[in-house]
Amino acid sequence: MEATFLKFSADKLDQFAGRIEVCLDKLNEDQVWMRGNENQNAIGNLVLHLCGNMRQWITAKIGGIPDERARDAEFAARGGMTVPELAAHMRREVDQAVAVVRTLPPPRLAERITVQNFDVSVLESIYHVVEHFAMHTGQIMFATKLHTGEDLGFYKHLNKPGHEDKLP
Repeated sequence: MEATFLKFSADKLDQFAGRIEVCLDKLNEDQVWMRGNENQNAIGNLVLHLCGNMRQWITAKIGGIPDERARDAEFAARGGMTVPELAAHMRREVDQAVAVVRTLPPPRLAERITVQNFDVSVLESIYHVVEHFAMHTGQIMFATKLHTGEDLGFYKHLNKPGHEDKLP
């Protein structure tokens, strides 16, 4: 069961990152960094936030690299990265986190760690990141649809005759 959890978690992070990459590929700089108002985050901020969260909760606290997160800067950014740079940054961070998850010895899932003053198991930390990544991926997909008016095509296979619902 532990190996299944680790594989599924790594696969989902990779899948969500791929969906964000599709979104970023459809958007220009202005769209990626646009905010409706000061209480909203731009897509670029959400991507930076996902990278920081994943790096802190998985790559640093589980993988053992130094935790150098600047959380406030993730939300304060008003640009500074082109769309391709942002996508490449996210892919590097996802690849590092996924590598930690894929190589994690299953007995470590019960180990306790402290992240942002929360005492959690390694399993809880991974679960938090996957859930958090899913939530913000949905926001990025929604914002991309608002900007482009396009169907992103992630579920078009469900429209085929004879389709049976299966967990992707």
